[in-house]
Amino acid sequence: MSATSPIPISPGYRPEVHGHRGCRGLRPENTLPAFLHALELGVDVLELDVVISGDQQVVVAHEPWLSARLGTGPNDERISPQHERTYNLYQMPYAIIRRCVVGALPLAAFPMQVPAATYRPLLRDVLQAVESACYLAGRPNVGYAVEVKSSPAGDDIFHPTPPLFVELVLAELQAAGVAERTTLLSFDLRILQAARAQAPYQALCLLNENLTPASTLFEELGFVPDTYGPDFELLSTDTVQALQAAYPGLRLVPWTLNSLADFTQALAWEVAGITTDYPEQLLELLSKEV
Repeated sequence: MSATSPIPISPGYRPEVHGHRGCRGLRPENTLPAFLHALELGVDVLELDVVISGDQQVVVAHEPWLSARLGTGPNDERISPQHERTYNLYQMPYAIIRRCVVGALPLAAFPMQVPAATYRPLLRDVLQAVESACYLAGRPNVGYAVEVKSSPAGDDIFHPTPPLFVELVLAELQAAGVAERTTLLSFDLRILQAARAQAPYQALCLLNENLTPASTLFEELGFVPDTYGPDFELLSTDTVQALQAAYPGLRLVPWTLNSLADFTQALAWEVAGITTDYPEQLLELLSKEV
């Protein structure tokens, strides 16, 4: 921190800045405009979500259905929130998904978000566009945090079972040559277990949004992942210190932090990374704390 900061920070410490769904606070989530803008801002890692289409394409999207809040259906129809799950992406070929517009309308939850009528891209297209943009800008290669959206209740309904889901995602990462710069994230223990079996050296992150202790989750998982990604609201100084003492090599990357107070607290804990919808605010803060 700067000399005026009340919170001491170890010399040389700087967390990774993870752009949540690209930069959801500024551009439509999980879209090429969001990822490319996040790159321009200077993020270290792009966080994104993936689902599977009916023709087994890896699609970048948070929900495995057409979210009513994000855009329209394949015939430009408005989608009712009560019926959005009937627009099941796992039952649609990507050619149909590609026609569905997202990002055209402003969102009250993100007043700074600039609308951009766009679409849900394939993971391979995101990787190609981002890698090219990094090269052309002469900036360091970005990392990727790819969340695999899966649950036991959704198996063979909204997504394939974990082994196939993981196989499809890993194939895209390996084909693009970015697997070594990617961490696979999931709340679903089975996804991480399948990934460990298929690619033993792939970096993995267990996400958590409930009060179950990390030690219990790791025991159920069968191993300690490279990274632990809890909801920021679950953390306290005591829990962070306990995690750091029990698992000295564990990377802690909480989500989703969007205020100066939250950034400051996470910096005091010296977490490995901070996931935010507003990476420009975190980057500005870090530029002052040198």
